[in-house]
Amino acid sequence: MAEFPNLPDLVEPVMVAAFEGWNDAGEAASAATEHLASRWETQEVVAVESDEYYDFQVSRPRARIVDGVSQGLQWPATRLSVARPEGAQRDVVLMRGVEPNMRWRAFCSELVTVAQRLGVRRVVLLGALLADSPHTRPIPVTATVSTPELGDRLDLETSSYEGPTGVVGALHDAFTEAGMDAVSLWAAIPHYAAQPPCPKGTLALLRRVEDAAELSVPMGDLPEEARAWERGVDELADEDSDVASYVRSLEEAKDAAELPEASGDAIARDFERYLKRRDGGKGSGA
Repeated sequence: MAEFPNLPDLVEPVMVAAFEGWNDAGEAASAATEHLASRWETQEVVAVESDEYYDFQVSRPRARIVDGVSQGLQWPATRLSVARPEGAQRDVVLMRGVEPNMRWRAFCSELVTVAQRLGVRRVVLLGALLADSPHTRPIPVTATVSTPELGDRLDLETSSYEGPTGVVGALHDAFTEAGMDAVSLWAAIPHYAAQPPCPKGTLALLRRVEDAAELSVPMGDLPEEARAWERGVDELADEDSDVASYVRSLEEAKDAAELPEASGDAIARDFERYLKRRDGGKGSGA
């Protein structure tokens, strides 16, 4: 296992993580951590890029060219950066990477060790999957939590999914076993509109990151980008009557399923989230 010298002392850090690959439909999850890195001033502290974790015929290095001049290769890696969001009382560790191809247990163990040495007590893992979701409705986000008490405290809609998982699921299990609070957030991306980017899915994840990480997230232009994305998918659907009919059937099924949720309690919870984001965003440019 690699050594990690000179790690900074952080204040009650929370980790937010996402990986390119199987866990990242529409690149909605990886775009969420990239958005946070672009909105906050970050400093890279660790890069996990061991050849032991990657099959380079599957996860190939990327050549970088600027004005016809080679800038070298960018090899698959997992990078951890730290940030102190403006107005926040805690630090944030951003973990961004490419899903490894081999030795997942050793990979997870290495990342758990880094998180422990940074003092992380809560980890928010982001993922996105393809689903029968209409693009005209809010992108559903479900959560997996390390304890029932954590789910109740954060008021997250929990998932009942059982089946194959990716590195997000493996890390969730590893962090839970290490005694940390772990929250995995999954956005359900419309399968017929999965071509990246999917800003509406990214926005939905970041709204829930605010709840799970208990901090304010600056959304920047994402709300307008999400509206533009939806208008673009509208136009494409209108060009094909079969697609338009299919979308209407998804809308009807979604509305019928969610009708019981349109209760006073559900509306009150959504309003509380709105107020929390508004009040918390005054100091962060949200």
